[in-house]
Amino acid sequence: MARIIKLNQLAEFMGDQVDQLVRAMTLEAEGRLKEETPVDTGRLRGNWQTKIEPKLGTISNNLPYAEPVMYGTNLPPSWGGKYRTRQGTRPGFPELIAKELEAYARAEYERIKRAN
Repeated sequence: MARIIKLNQLAEFMGDQVDQLVRAMTLEAEGRLKEETPVDTGRLRGNWQTKIEPKLGTISNNLPYAEPVMYGTNLPPSWGGKYRTRQGTRPGFPELIAKELEAYARAEYERIKRAN
């Protein structure tokens, strides 16, 4: 049976739906980033920080070598100008993960709609 939502409750209902989707997407993105983050000592993988607020999810890593490892930019001189990881990770993999999450977002939103 379909849920009945009064017109004056629509904004709050949709806001709750968006909050659920933001939370699900942020946690899924965090998990995928951690899984794909190359490991030497484990510090980079363990330093991901996630913050979920209403309508906003943020994932960050403030280690100085996070950008070179994640994106292949601002390589340190010790790398000799070459991107490298022990796992053969491709530079820019966070964008690849974000692209993959587009389909996940659609499916997750449909799941949230059906649950309510």
